[in-house]
Amino acid sequence: MVMPYAPLTFICNPDIVITPVDSTALSRTPLYQLALEHKARMTPFSGWEMAVQFSGISQEHQAVRDRAGMFDISHMGKFVLTGVNLLEQLQPLVPSNLLPLQAGEAQYTVLLNPQGGIVDDLIVYYQGHTVNGTQRVSLIVNAATTLKDKTWLLDHLDLATVEFQDISLEKALIAVQGPAAVDLLQQLVTTDLGSVKRFGHVECSVLGQPGFLARTGYTGEDGFEVMVDASVGQDLWRSLLSLGVLPCGLGARDTLRLEAAMALYGQDINDSTTPLEAGLNWLVHLDQKGDFIGRAALEQQKQNGVSRRLVGLQMPGRNIARHDYPVLHNGTPVGIVTSGTQSPTLGYPIALAYVPTPLAKIGQALEVEIRGKPYPTAVVKRPFYKRAQYTL
Repeated sequence: MVMPYAPLTFICNPDIVITPVDSTALSRTPLYQLALEHKARMTPFSGWEMAVQFSGISQEHQAVRDRAGMFDISHMGKFVLTGVNLLEQLQPLVPSNLLPLQAGEAQYTVLLNPQGGIVDDLIVYYQGHTVNGTQRVSLIVNAATTLKDKTWLLDHLDLATVEFQDISLEKALIAVQGPAAVDLLQQLVTTDLGSVKRFGHVECSVLGQPGFLARTGYTGEDGFEVMVDASVGQDLWRSLLSLGVLPCGLGARDTLRLEAAMALYGQDINDSTTPLEAGLNWLVHLDQKGDFIGRAALEQQKQNGVSRRLVGLQMPGRNIARHDYPVLHNGTPVGIVTSGTQSPTLGYPIALAYVPTPLAKIGQALEVEIRGKPYPTAVVKRPFYKRAQYTL
């Protein structure tokens, strides 16, 4: 999910020189100085000055797969909503049924426009009822779409009954991911993290200060995303470093999420793609809820079938299919690559692409045009990588 839009060629191709940062025009997270202290390579990203890598993309990627890595994701949008019948008010804005959520549970979903296109993907964290009986929800959205999402939500919620807080700039957000992530983070919090289920969340003490921890992530591994005050986030980063957690940048974040076939907003999904085309059918609960924005378009697609699908591709050798490269069938352009990289875990190039539905079956032979020359590829099952006993 939730990674802000920007074409990631610079991340996936180390041969491309990164444009020097114009720091006067970019925002910085509370962990910016700590990134510089650890020799991070910085780059402009969705209006922020972000670390693309520290020790190297491959090393950071493997640290998350083998043990634990941490990411500064403080640039992401963070909203807190409080109000009467809040879940009922959010219901018409998403295709997922939010009403079954219990306090401490979350739902990954999408905001839709009337055409069924994806305004953004986000996670809805239901925090239950407050002392006065109103409901409380936290939303984490993509950095590049924070303003768009805020405007969309404010336009569609009853502001007479809903309090909307944008805490995007107030909080640090750190993702701690990997097989050892939970055990390492446990040393810094008081709550038993083992009791928190996948997509569960809890408010608890982090280094003696209030924190919000969610067992969610964007890497295909277990772990938590931790939201705390800015100064606490700096202390948490240092504490995790002392425990041997490796700092990771946007480069490893991209290769990890692509191996897990997690969609990147602005590349794999956008305003003109529907969740049914993107393989996010499990977010569309047509039989469980009433009307919502985009329902008619999705009903029509479900009845008639989608004309294109997002598929996984595997390339031979070291021929990397990158964003916007044409997909061919018997030499004729039929689709487009949305994301691609050399998979550090699997050792071969992988990609996501939209192709016509008749060509979306596993094993289908296709080609990708790379610098004017077609290279063979084939449709493969997604995700490319799945951790043993890991469930989404």
